[in-house]
Amino acid sequence: MKKILVFLMVVFAVALFAADPNVLVDATIGEPDTLDPHLAYDTASGEVIYQVYENLVQYDGSSLNKFLPRLAAEVPSVENGLIRDGGKTYVFPIRKGVKFHNGNDLTPEDVEYSFERGLLYNPAGGPVWMLWYSIFGVWSVEEFVEEVSGKSYDELFDENGNPLPGAEEVFQKVYEEVDKAIEVDGDNVVFHLRRPYGPFLNVIAQGGHWGAILDKEWCIEQGLWDGQPTTWWKWHNQRKEDSPLYQNAMGTGPYKFVEWDRAQQKVILEANENYWKEPAKIKKVVIWGIDEYSTRKAMLEKGDADIAYIPTQYLDQVRGNPDIEIIEGLPTLSITVLAFNWSIREDSKYIGSGKLDGNGIPVDFFNDVHARKAIAHVIYYDALINDVLKGFGKRIPTALPEGLLGFDPSLPLYDFNLIKARQELMQAWNGEAWKKGFKFSVAYNLGNEARQRTAEMVKMYLEMLNPKIKVDVVGLQWPTFLDATKRGELPIFILGWLADYPDPDNFIFTYYDSKGDYSSRQGKNFQVFVSTPRPELGGKSLDDLIEEAAAETDAAKRAELYAKVQKFVVENAISVPLYQPIGVRVHRKWLKGWYPNAMRPGDDYYAYWFEGKE
Repeated sequence: MKKILVFLMVVFAVALFAADPNVLVDATIGEPDTLDPHLAYDTASGEVIYQVYENLVQYDGSSLNKFLPRLAAEVPSVENGLIRDGGKTYVFPIRKGVKFHNGNDLTPEDVEYSFERGLLYNPAGGPVWMLWYSIFGVWSVEEFVEEVSGKSYDELFDENGNPLPGAEEVFQKVYEEVDKAIEVDGDNVVFHLRRPYGPFLNVIAQGGHWGAILDKEWCIEQGLWDGQPTTWWKWHNQRKEDSPLYQNAMGTGPYKFVEWDRAQQKVILEANENYWKEPAKIKKVVIWGIDEYSTRKAMLEKGDADIAYIPTQYLDQVRGNPDIEIIEGLPTLSITVLAFNWSIREDSKYIGSGKLDGNGIPVDFFNDVHARKAIAHVIYYDALINDVLKGFGKRIPTALPEGLLGFDPSLPLYDFNLIKARQELMQAWNGEAWKKGFKFSVAYNLGNEARQRTAEMVKMYLEMLNPKIKVDVVGLQWPTFLDATKRGELPIFILGWLADYPDPDNFIFTYYDSKGDYSSRQGKNFQVFVSTPRPELGGKSLDDLIEEAAAETDAAKRAELYAKVQKFVVENAISVPLYQPIGVRVHRKWLKGWYPNAMRPGDDYYAYWFEGKE
């Protein structure tokens, strides 16, 4: 009955849009996590931001290494003299005649403010580490504070969070260094990198919303950083919901933000008729998070949705429909991994009693390599790929997708093997895990059947091995799921990673470095493990090897370093790679203009038009 009511509510609501050929309805799953470009780090958020904001440069169609100018009037290159000093200086002439949605003119000062605000805001778990690493060679503003002052960031504040004497001078110094790295020079914005960094244009290209350009004046009016040298700390690491951009967006892009209806998981955009290029052909876009697959399917078949997320296991249900186009075999730079939290929050509701007493697990349960390996052996990988994904995925040995430097198909793959799983469990926690049993929860984001089935496999096969083992499977809304991972509450989390930029460091660093984006979700014990020097790594830590590989300019040497990293990762079951997706796209045939780009977080609605939709 509940599913029927949800279906009727959605069908009634979508009827308001479906009859209008100027409206595009995209029936997807979930909803954005935030609309703040410097905090958003998921594709649902990125897809909205992509339409509303613009970056300095964009990818040229489907290419991942050719660029076109966007808000910059030219793409910097050595040939045109806009890349200088051996690759350490990038000059961006800012396009004239561009207006924000509120009518304000785009200026070089807006570009400077956008990057400086991002660097100083630098929210934990967000994407701004890429800007810090690209420009300064460090990973965060906290690390930069310590470099500048010799003190940790926390040492600048008293127990109530108020700055101590001398802190203001540090804030000023940090700002000055950031300001010198990004400066306005007439109609240009000039970036001064500490060292050459080849992927810099990839990092800030359209699709990487951390490079989106904000209106300085409007942002300050909304309550963002006021632009003053010694006040930025007040906004640093601000809570997601406290950001004025959490549910608000205003840029220069082809679409204006109208509404984010949290109750219906629905975002509405309308065409920017004053766009500096031609206005969008489709005048309104509705991005609708509809977790129930049958509802999305019905909307697509009736023409009430122009685009729909159809899980690969259900493709045959829409195949053969003369009004629906299915595009298969698309390359992706994405992977899905089951990762472990080695130091779960003590107040987590997903670990039962919090003890190894048969009714829970201790917070460091997955600090034991045998516990991790047991999970690796209870996943029926072939069934996941063949039955759930319908073949639209392939096995990978680590969290590095095929197609990038360092991918090594000769590395061993974890196998589905209940005998091995039982042997590992009997060794975990000196045999106590097997003897006493344990209980914990595996969560997944609602609407993602592949992740749901993976969680159910963990439950089914662990419980089959030992009746003293109990696993609960919990479905969560996307923002709730993300927040739970960021807070370190989930013992196991299943997350994908779409490349921020097409380089192996973006995957290897993210999953395996103690400073990577997923590091905090994997806990302190993980961070200690990968940052500790080890004899098998020649006296270096895994962090050392990862960072050495990122800085290496010789491709062959880089590949050798990544081979060492991945061998260590596999041997220690640091995480469990599930699959690399093979892309598929489903939409109504009347939708024209779609093109693939592995770096785009969703659709490019500006490129679309309808042909024959009435």
